[in-house]
Amino acid sequence: MSGSHPTHFGLETRRRRLLYRLWHRGTREMDLIMGRFGDAVIGDLSETDLGELERLAEVPDVDLYDWLTGGQPVPPAYDAALFRRLRNFHSLHQARATE
Repeated sequence: MSGSHPTHFGLETRRRRLLYRLWHRGTREMDLIMGRFGDAVIGDLSETDLGELERLAEVPDVDLYDWLTGGQPVPPAYDAALFRRLRNFHSLHQARATE
């Protein structure tokens, strides 16, 4: 027996579904931003962080993109540690792309 319990399998299914959603948002720019972030962090996220990322995945592309790029202020309800981690990840990848 591997030591895994049923909640582990549920968590892995949740991660796979979320990762698919992150790569298939609707606009290519947000697919790349969210998908790459998901690829980089999904395995390390706690259940709480997964919930926060699921919540961010529900935000319309145009709004989330504006928040990430500074076009609009981030609403306080979304300005949490995971969003800031996503924004930093995006900024780092933008800086590398322009080098």
